[in-house]
Amino acid sequence: MAIDEIIGNFELLEEWEDRYRYLIELGRTLEPLPQAAYTDENKVRGCASQVWLETTRGQDAAGAPTLTFRGDSDAHIVRGLVALVLALYSGRRPQEIVETDAAPLFKQLGLAEHLTPQRANGLRSMVERIKKEAKDALAD
Repeated sequence: MAIDEIIGNFELLEEWEDRYRYLIELGRTLEPLPQAAYTDENKVRGCASQVWLETTRGQDAAGAPTLTFRGDSDAHIVRGLVALVLALYSGRRPQEIVETDAAPLFKQLGLAEHLTPQRANGLRSMVERIKKEAKDALAD
């Protein structure tokens, strides 16, 4: 799902209970990871829940390098946060990923005030991991 569509849907929901339900629904839209992707290498450090991110390098129509991410979590709300982060970063060029600051989006959606400190740390860890993958791709 496109990030703009997620933002629009999120802003239509005034109650945080509805927003949590929407995050859970977003998590259900994630493409399942193959069993082989549940590795220690793909595990995101710094998350209280278990989170896995798989990175694939590819190219866009112009031949520029892109990074595509797939992910999963063992917690429903966190799986929704994974879907949100993937909508923001997946399929983009490494330079775009490095330059895209997720913090304003998280603030706009109210996540900073409504996530537990553990989930907020996990969210930051996911973004840091994705940006590290992008920096590694740029260095290659």
